[in-house]
Amino acid sequence: MPIGLKRYQQTGDFHFITSSCYQRLPYLAGPLAKQTFEEILETLRKRHGFYIAGYVLMPEHVHLLLSEPKQITLASVIRVLKGETSKRLKGTRDQFWQRRYYDFNVFTEDKRVEKLRYMHRNPVVRGLVEKSEDYPWSSFHHWATGEPGRVEIESQWTARRRELTQQSHSSR
Repeated sequence: MPIGLKRYQQTGDFHFITSSCYQRLPYLAGPLAKQTFEEILETLRKRHGFYIAGYVLMPEHVHLLLSEPKQITLASVIRVLKGETSKRLKGTRDQFWQRRYYDFNVFTEDKRVEKLRYMHRNPVVRGLVEKSEDYPWSSFHHWATGEPGRVEIESQWTARRRELTQQSHSSR
């Protein structure tokens, strides 16, 4: 690990993760690349038992707001996520992702909301869309409507659906 880089994992916190494509090139610009990333992220969420509070896929980077997995480290999940997407999307490129990623521990509810707003405004600030709701490659739609998307977002709606499912199973 580079000198001066400290990661505070296995603390039970949510983490705001930013990972950039190699040399900030727009390797995630197309819909197929974004769908592939979402598919792999959702598969890993199910397999390793972590929560996704939010995400946004930009042409040359991603932001994720994740809980820590139950059985393995968050660093391992990020390594697999980057490795699998690289394997499926790299093509003839030598490298798909920058080697490192940014990890910020989110200790408070206010900071969690701040990071979600930042992520969801990113496509607007960058001029990709006029309104956050117009960008299909983020968790904004779920937070605005409660509707499930391609990636399960942990929210009050998701928790309520889970609770209702458990109640219906236990009443059988």
